Amino acid sequence: MQIALFQPDIPQNAGTILRLCACLDVAAHIIEPAGFPVSDRHFRRAGMDYLDQVTIMRHDSWPKFEQWRKDGGYRLVLFTTKGDCSYLDYRYSASDILLFGRESAGVPDEVAGVADARLVIPIKPGLRSLNIAVASAMALGEALRQTGSAPKEAAR
Repeated sequence: MQIALFQPDIPQNAGTILRLCACLDVAAHIIEPAGFPVSDRHFRRAGMDYLDQVTIMRHDSWPKFEQWRKDGGYRLVLFTTKGDCSYLDYRYSASDILLFGRESAGVPDEVAGVADARLVIPIKPGLRSLNIAVASAMALGEALRQTGSAPKEAAR
């Protein structure tokens, strides 16, 4: 299981998602351009000292990420408010890449068009969307639960 962030806008959200990836032992991808430098203090603060514990791959552009993904044979699962299937009804694979778009604009049609699935997290009618870090945690939690690939709890 992997998470990819398409041109993230908000450093605090990206840092929080990378911290999530570190804690759950999931690789993360940042598809450039990001709306902030990785040296941004908000990004570093949200990620805390966990950023050294996560595998982060940066891709210069969408075409380069897409070529990398195709070469690896990974399935791309896009989370979008325009999704056509609930994230709870989807059957995940351990090799899936969960893709999240920009907080301000989602992903362009060309990106949505190549996704193997477009999933939505149902929310109360009349509201726009969840925070991307919250949505990432919900999606990743369900995907790991289904695939049984979550880290095992440490002995207490």
